[in-house]
Amino acid sequence: MTTIRTGIGFDIHRLVEGRPCILGGVELPHPTGPDGHSDGDAVLHAICDAILGAAGLDDIGTRFPDTDEKWKGADSRDLLRASVAEVRGMGWTVGNVDVVIATEGPRIAPHRASMRESIAALLEVTPDCVNVKGKTLEGLGALAGGAGVAVQATCLLHLS
Repeated sequence: MTTIRTGIGFDIHRLVEGRPCILGGVELPHPTGPDGHSDGDAVLHAICDAILGAAGLDDIGTRFPDTDEKWKGADSRDLLRASVAEVRGMGWTVGNVDVVIATEGPRIAPHRASMRESIAALLEVTPDCVNVKGKTLEGLGALAGGAGVAVQATCLLHLS
């Protein structure tokens, strides 16, 4: 029987004026924020997909579809909590997550510690089990100039 599993998650959101900039469950001071059906927290969305994928479950878009008004404006922390509760119910525990945030929007480094603490609390792990890295895009691609944020996350689950 497999006692560990890994998952990969990815999410991307356009950054727009008039939206709070919430990433990793933390509101960052920035003039634009992720556009989305929910609060647009691409970090927590990518982590959800990594956790769900590791458990062999459907992705966040299937579980919390943007076609369902129930999820309009949803707090992504609630989506992550629900995902963690489901995999725990299957006997899995989160071992660690590793997150890369690619953007020319808000600077990530000044908020890395608060994001790690926020994510760790949501996953019910210690902050040393969560890593968050920010990467600039060097002016390349569709997200250049602060147009958006792309996030990749990995997760390790182990049997409880």
